[in-house]
Amino acid sequence: MLPEKRWLTLILLLFLLLGGSYAVITPVFEASDELWHYPLVEHLARGNPLPVQVFDPAEAGPWHQQASQPPLYYYLGAAVTFWIDTADMAQVRRLNPHVNSGVVTVDGNHNLVVHDPQATPWRGTLLAVRIVRMVSVLLGAVTVFLTYQIARELAPQRPEIALGAAAVNAFTPMFLFISGAVNNDNLVIPLASLALLLLIRLVSRRPSFVFHSTSLVFRPSPYAVRLASFALIGVVIGLAALTKISGVGLLLLALGAVFMGEWVRSKGARSKGARSEGARSEGADPDRTVSARALVGLLLATLGWWAMVAASAWAVAGWWYVRNWLLYGDWTGWNAFIAVLGQRPQPATLAQLWSERSGFMASYWGLFGGLNRPLPEWIYGTLNALAIVAVVGLFLYLVRIVLSKISQITQMKEKSAQSLITHLFDFVAANFALVVCLLWVIAIAYGLIQWTTVTWSSQGRLAFTAISALSGLFVLGLVGWLPSRLARPAVVALAALMFLVSAIVPWAIIRPAYQPPLVSAAELPPHEPLGAELGGQMRLVGYAFEQTAVTPGGQFDLTLIWEAIAPMDRDWSVFVHLNDPVLNAPIAQRDMYPGRGLLATSLLAPGQLIVDRYRLLIPATAVAPAELNLVAGLYDYQSGQRLPLADGRDALLLGEIGLTAVPGEYPNATSINFGNQLELAGFQLDPRATLPGEPMELELYWRVLRPLRANYSFSAQLVDLDRGDNTRWAAADLTPEGGTMAWPVGAVQTMTLTLVASDDTPPQVYPLILAIYTVTETGGFERLQLVTPDGRVTDSD
Repeated sequence: MLPEKRWLTLILLLFLLLGGSYAVITPVFEASDELWHYPLVEHLARGNPLPVQVFDPAEAGPWHQQASQPPLYYYLGAAVTFWIDTADMAQVRRLNPHVNSGVVTVDGNHNLVVHDPQATPWRGTLLAVRIVRMVSVLLGAVTVFLTYQIARELAPQRPEIALGAAAVNAFTPMFLFISGAVNNDNLVIPLASLALLLLIRLVSRRPSFVFHSTSLVFRPSPYAVRLASFALIGVVIGLAALTKISGVGLLLLALGAVFMGEWVRSKGARSKGARSEGARSEGADPDRTVSARALVGLLLATLGWWAMVAASAWAVAGWWYVRNWLLYGDWTGWNAFIAVLGQRPQPATLAQLWSERSGFMASYWGLFGGLNRPLPEWIYGTLNALAIVAVVGLFLYLVRIVLSKISQITQMKEKSAQSLITHLFDFVAANFALVVCLLWVIAIAYGLIQWTTVTWSSQGRLAFTAISALSGLFVLGLVGWLPSRLARPAVVALAALMFLVSAIVPWAIIRPAYQPPLVSAAELPPHEPLGAELGGQMRLVGYAFEQTAVTPGGQFDLTLIWEAIAPMDRDWSVFVHLNDPVLNAPIAQRDMYPGRGLLATSLLAPGQLIVDRYRLLIPATAVAPAELNLVAGLYDYQSGQRLPLADGRDALLLGEIGLTAVPGEYPNATSINFGNQLELAGFQLDPRATLPGEPMELELYWRVLRPLRANYSFSAQLVDLDRGDNTRWAAADLTPEGGTMAWPVGAVQTMTLTLVASDDTPPQVYPLILAIYTVTETGGFERLQLVTPDGRVTDSD
């Protein structure tokens, strides 16, 4: 076995190697939120003052909501890149308007930006971003080292647990991905980890620092050491709070740590005093008891030293939170942040958050690009299974040490309140590393729950502020109950598995997603030749599809072969539609730049051939039967202008696809779950096209899934989503007679709603929206949320 320090060195070197590969292989601006973080770095690097966050998303600037974030990381990035000319940022940061951010697709469109294949990779903005990324990788290595130190405190006699925690931290794919990106998490994570370590050592009584010289060791006075220690803790917490608001939570943790530190110190003083006075007598234990007066003194000392910590933190970060209050009327700045980021239509329930757990865990272990490049499912399954085992093991570990302490207390002869309090505090002090790690994880989890209740940011990577504690507890739960001789090979196997997964990800998952599907003529797949030219700029060489019919809720796959035939100065988007002939509008469509979204047409050279595959998803509520027209073409995303064919048409008809009804006893049979209460089993709208002032009859078939908990009302609305104010051109509400609570479980209830479009309704195709609601005591509306087939609760109705 290698010595412990060599194992740690190996882990750190491997982390730097992997982190560097993620930083280099991931294209610039294709990492989580890097699109918004780096523009703020660049803004400060050019000598500009901090921007003020506006509340209008359209006017928020290229950093979007990140102007509401504390600025320390951005200043650090600016300090290492101020010398680079980044005048090319607008060209490098060309947004992909069709990106499927946060959505996993099989046909591409993963890229957040469009990349110029001719761009010089190590100059201008590309160089600046990669330098900040490399600094972030170094910060990640600091986190790994601190994780080892914290886990060493968790299990002082078990070095394999400390090394295992460092390896789990180092080889978590998502941590590597974020460490190789421009993201302020990369600074708050090591600062929070350092604060945890300092707080733990405040109680473990290890000296925080010793000043060395070439010929002597200078040891300052105990009071000076304590003063410096508390000031250092405050400065570190202040730096964390100046990086991300989660750092503020460390102040509460520091209050408990200061008290426990004072407790351990006073215990030592009491013990020393008792021995010097010869005060030990049979049945008495001055070391184990504390008077009420002494406890009050401890509390006062705690408040005094914690005030020192808070003052130091305030001196570092207080100005930022005062600025937030003056600018936004909110010391956190969250009101401005959320105004730009956007929020859920209504706060999520705990049940809804629980239903999002699979996505949360995926983005903790690894969900790359714009949260749309996942790991294979078996990897998630394996890591999640290990996490469950770790939670169970940690619980049993906690139960064992608590029961051991309870057994010790029950055997005491003296069981006064003072004695019990003394034992409680001694127990916390003896296990303080474990307690502080658990409390920090709970604090971060609580903050995430509060945050994701109102926003769509249900991402596991946001828990990385506690990754040092999480990694240590993870390994402790997995192997802490095993003897060292069995724990060591288990830790090595775990580290090897996570290393292999992390090493493969950049090459097998990230890199292929950004390789455009350019081919030679000899590599073209079998296709139906077409040779249609659009505007003399692009040629649709051919197409291929196998399906001749689809069903509601199904999918349709199509292959198109494109050729650039002339230089272009505009970026044309491909559209593929399945048009409903009754509405003369698409019921399913796929829009993207050529080359799976990677190739802006202005960057194509004449003669380049592209093979693109498109998958169109048919809505579950599509009206069947019908004959759908499959059409394709090119258009300008900004203006909507289509690139015409030689005969003047603006789209190519590639064929007719039959839409067949899903088998069922009701028209347009479907299965749409409303709050696990009611299921829409079918529907019929007659007529589907109408004129203003004319009625439409909507017939609905509702199946009762369980005894209904309220008398619900039903609403149908024709909504104009394009206006921005969701104008309703028609609406109908119905409250069934006798109340829905009387409906028997399993029975299907039929109802008819009549909608009449207002006389000023513009001619257009409008979505028909259904909702089920109750009126609350305050006069508001509480809607049943949709539940997806896999059990996720959504905000839709």
